[in-house]
Amino acid sequence: MYTVGMAANDRNDPTRRPSSDSDYSLIEFMREYPNDAACLDRLWRDRFAPDGHHAACPKCQRERKFHRISTRACYACDSCGWQIYPMKGSIFEKSTTSLQLWFYAMYLVASTRCGISAKQLERELGVTYKTAWRMFNKIRNELMADDDPEPLGGDVEVDETSIGGKARYRMTRAEGAAFREAKPTVLGMVERGGRVKLRVIPSRRGPGLSREVRAHVNPSAMLITDDWVAYKPLRREFLDHRVINHSAGEYVVGDIHTNSVEGFFGNLKTGMRGAYKGVSLKWLQSYLDEYAWRHNAQRRGGALFAQLLARAVS
Repeated sequence: MYTVGMAANDRNDPTRRPSSDSDYSLIEFMREYPNDAACLDRLWRDRFAPDGHHAACPKCQRERKFHRISTRACYACDSCGWQIYPMKGSIFEKSTTSLQLWFYAMYLVASTRCGISAKQLERELGVTYKTAWRMFNKIRNELMADDDPEPLGGDVEVDETSIGGKARYRMTRAEGAAFREAKPTVLGMVERGGRVKLRVIPSRRGPGLSREVRAHVNPSAMLITDDWVAYKPLRREFLDHRVINHSAGEYVVGDIHTNSVEGFFGNLKTGMRGAYKGVSLKWLQSYLDEYAWRHNAQRRGGALFAQLLARAVS
């Protein structure tokens, strides 16, 4: 756990851990991870040896002291010579890229507010675009994937939106509807003051929308939606279902509104448009997971880089 409320004279302590991303500067990152050996030591401690020396030896069948092999990325048992590779089973396994660059890539991804493109990662790391894309893809798909089985609860706002830009010319109502239907549809579910879940759905019409809501929202929650007809089948499946009638020009009636999820959609689209320009349907869900992870991680507390690193070594 990261300590909060450090004294001013503790800020120069190289062993201290940041309480938030704003406290964890690039200088502190480079001080803590100056080379591959420091990064490997971190993996070793977190995965096998909390004290940095003793770990359970599979061959000796007991806890033994291990030492670092200088010519390999591994640690060997002092008694029998059994070797343990800390990168095995992680996203770093079989990668020829420097471990420090992997850590730095995770630091950059966690430190940016609206994401960072693979092209920018290429420039920051000094690697090829293919390598930067592969690293970012693994970080996004394996460390930021939404694998939280806990459904959303409390007051949950649900809305859907289309991803892919605006029309370049004025359209009729029917043309506008057809234009939106041709673009990927994203369903957003937001706990007020809590987590968010995002899913790509085939269409904003039909059973696909209601199926995703049932899968990710607790039946004991209060559901808040607009007056779109696809939400009607859900009205008796939750503790309560409140509807804000956008068709009648209503947007806030007391505490009934969908401003939280709509505000998240606004930040999502602005961030994706600025950082990534365009996203293909094939990878859209992973990009959504990235934004949802960043939102949820901020509410868990602690530095986002530390949370990414914890998932990388778990």
